[in-house]
Amino acid sequence: MLYDALVADSRRNDSLDDVRCAALDRARWLVDLLERQRMVPSWDAAAALRGPGEYLRIEAIRAATWAEIDGRLAACSEEESRAAALCLTLASRFDESTKAVISRVHTWTPDEVAVMLLRVTELDSEMDFWSADSLGLALTAAERLDVDGCRAVALLLRRAHAKLMSHDVPAYQRGPVAKRLRALLASVDEAYLPEGLIPPAPWAAPLRDRASTSPTPELADLVRHLAGLSAPRPSRRWRQTCRTLVDAASARESVAEILRALAEDDPLCSQESGPSVAWGSDEYHYHYLVHQNDGDLARGAVWAGTLVGGPTAVQHLGALALRTSGPGADVVEDLKLAGAAINALAETDDPAALETLWRLQARIRHRALRKQLDTALVTAAGKQGITAEQLIERSVPDHGLARDGSLERELGEHRVRVAIEEASTVRLTFTRPDGKTSRTAPAAVKDGFPDELRELKALAKEVRGTLSSERTRVEALMSAGHEWPYDEWRRYYRDHPVTGTLVRGLIWEFQGADGEWRAVAPTAEPPGESERVRLWHPIRASADDIGAWRERLLGERLRQPFKQAFREIYLLTPAEEETGTYSNRFAAHIVHYRQLYALFKERGWQADFLGRYDGGYDGRARAELGGGEWRACFHHEPAANDDGGGYAPEYAATDQVRFERRDGRRWRETPLADVPPLVFSEAMRDVDLFVGVTSIAADPEWTDRGEDRFAGYWRTATFGALTESAEIRRDALERILPRLKIADRCSLDGRYLVVRGDLRTYRIHLGSANILMEPDDAYLCIVPARGKGGGKVFLPFEDERLSLILSKAFLLAADTKITDASIRIQIERGA
Repeated sequence: MLYDALVADSRRNDSLDDVRCAALDRARWLVDLLERQRMVPSWDAAAALRGPGEYLRIEAIRAATWAEIDGRLAACSEEESRAAALCLTLASRFDESTKAVISRVHTWTPDEVAVMLLRVTELDSEMDFWSADSLGLALTAAERLDVDGCRAVALLLRRAHAKLMSHDVPAYQRGPVAKRLRALLASVDEAYLPEGLIPPAPWAAPLRDRASTSPTPELADLVRHLAGLSAPRPSRRWRQTCRTLVDAASARESVAEILRALAEDDPLCSQESGPSVAWGSDEYHYHYLVHQNDGDLARGAVWAGTLVGGPTAVQHLGALALRTSGPGADVVEDLKLAGAAINALAETDDPAALETLWRLQARIRHRALRKQLDTALVTAAGKQGITAEQLIERSVPDHGLARDGSLERELGEHRVRVAIEEASTVRLTFTRPDGKTSRTAPAAVKDGFPDELRELKALAKEVRGTLSSERTRVEALMSAGHEWPYDEWRRYYRDHPVTGTLVRGLIWEFQGADGEWRAVAPTAEPPGESERVRLWHPIRASADDIGAWRERLLGERLRQPFKQAFREIYLLTPAEEETGTYSNRFAAHIVHYRQLYALFKERGWQADFLGRYDGGYDGRARAELGGGEWRACFHHEPAANDDGGGYAPEYAATDQVRFERRDGRRWRETPLADVPPLVFSEAMRDVDLFVGVTSIAADPEWTDRGEDRFAGYWRTATFGALTESAEIRRDALERILPRLKIADRCSLDGRYLVVRGDLRTYRIHLGSANILMEPDDAYLCIVPARGKGGGKVFLPFEDERLSLILSKAFLLAADTKITDASIRIQIERGA
């Protein structure tokens, strides 16, 4: 019988035995109803054999019993309700019925509350789970006690808090319940900090030491306030209160030290300190900063350190955000802690915070954190009355470089120069006393100035990172159509030590007082008085102008930081006008999937990783363009015949490209005809790159696989029609070939570069760079040596495929000098 079991379990030989037994006797009717409910047959295999009606019959019996219980409970007096609540607690029934009964009672005795607290805190050992919700029900009763009543159950409240903080309870449940517990304990002793609130971790030592040696109500108020921060970004009221409490507790140095420790000190090890989560595995060890149960306190301390920490706080926030943001750090990722550091930077008035946010945006790759960075930049921009784009432009670090992108230091008798060269390289150059230069540090510098040399090398590394990020950002402006006031552009672009080395190699258009736009060559000054500036794009230029610019770049040997004059243009085709909302221009290609995924990341596209799991068969890569107002979506999926059997497919098949427009916080699919030409062209250019680089058609060794499952696609695509990127390659070759020493052996024929050797004539496809040999169109497999390009031939832009084609052309033009046996065998076989 349930009643007998509960009575037996209630006898603990303590002062509460009588309270438990009295409640069970008074609510005997409730125990009988619970017994009847327990006797209802369960839905199991045997019940299933009796037919589908059996389930409905069982559920009807359960519902009728619950309805009777709820009806009886609703009619109870307050005294009967107290007994019923204790009865339900002793029977471990924590549901809506119990919650309703406890909420209706206005007066509780300390002993009754003690019975509930004891029962709730022992559930962990008896039922193998710990529920913050059940503790919350007991706290509802405890909150009805007066101060003396709370004092009587204070020991149980402390025990409940320690258990709550040491168990696997989701943060969204633990936080509110812990806050209620601390408020009850504070009503008894304002200076008391419950066990588990300040963790034993080293980073919390400044607060823990003070709490153990000189506890004060002010310090306790501060710690409770910090631990009560559950939101990623605290309210203005929370921040104001935080400043007041920090000063009242004289804790400015303490919270600043916690922020520093989180950013710089050694992390915790899971083997020595336990895992960072309650369910962590002991099979392998790792390092982390903060246990999940201490996250609220840590984030509160980060914000407190920010509010009162002064200029050094910015440096620590940047280091903490980078340290906890994921791969490459010395600890496992902690997205909440990283997010707190990012959000705190956004609220910091120090100008250095803007530069720190910019650097983080260039280095953090996690999607959620990048969204927080975007929001942080918008927030910081709003505080200055400018747009996020303007903020990014104005916060690019100059690293102390001069306008020409260089910095010089005297180290003894040597002069060290850090300089950006050719808008793509950052070098250290050492000049000896006799004027000779080298790129290797002389022994006198290594031995005499090790710290200064280390700083200069670190500076060069930082400049490389900024230069790379700026190159990506400026190229993204090709789809934005931005315009700048001339003075603003000159300050933040042309004359900037880092950005200027890039933009001075580009073609810009300047608008004069007459409203006309005039393009100006790289490094040239604009004519007359200019009012506005925009980046030149070939989609707005005539064919003659584009040709003229390309000739000028080659003639003056001007190498642009990215393709501009030779940039591909993608216009809407009749087929795309017919489909309306999607493009199939790059569909049905077979690509190397992991290479494709890596290229997505490199080009700033976001994509879920394809894999053999639920939802892993539908790929959609996304990129924002046009200043964030448009989004391109490139669909792909595992190739139909890919049976590699691994976690991820070896090959993927490409599909449609669609476009969406931002509508508030949502995206709306948009017909292709409504997409701005700049946005459409830039998006399709990236997709062309993805397919062209990763397609198996570009794999020179594919033909050796025999009758492969994708052999049909390879034969069709490897020598197929040229895409826009290949057409640009052809145009560049038309201009480059006459300048080469092998010009008399080369010609262009449709989609091929034809090279006449002494043994045979070769046709190099301008898309795949694969080779056919005349007269029988035999395939010639040449695998390029890794890291080798097109020699010393000047190219006005970076293009690995063009370099590869030229290197093959030089090799084949002198085919009698080829020493590679595998190549010679193929050539001589049909010669």
